Amino acid sequence: MSDEKLTFQGFMKENAIAKSYIEYAASKRFVDADNQPLVWKLRPLTNKEMDALTEKNTKRVQIKGTRDFKKELDQVQFMMDMTVKSVVYPNLDDETLQTSYDAVGAEDLLKEMLTPGELADLQFAVNEASDFNVGMNDKIKQAKN
Repeated sequence: MSDEKLTFQGFMKENAIAKSYIEYAASKRFVDADNQPLVWKLRPLTNKEMDALTEKNTKRVQIKGTRDFKKELDQVQFMMDMTVKSVVYPNLDDETLQTSYDAVGAEDLLKEMLTPGELADLQFAVNEASDFNVGMNDKIKQAKN
């Protein structure tokens, strides 16, 4: 078997390294018995999930003074939906947890649980969980070596 064929086999689905959850302490205000921050679990989203979120958050908006329309992505809501979908633990759909914050729904719960800065940091971690943190320059450098 040639080296090229062996290398090509590495691209097969069964040989790909599976993405796993990442752990993230979203807030220093939620602590365990040892006063250590509680860890949240985030999962990477699939391209199909990202496409569905993009479609959900894209609206057709009429261009002023014309009969033409353009598509606009509500980036704030898109990022919130992405965050809600990525958080595995704590379970944001848990009725008891929502009730403790007088929240209705996962998005409302996140907004009640976290400060604006904590929520922004969590959203950054969600991006990292789905590999949006890797710069193209780093990938090019790795490919050249």
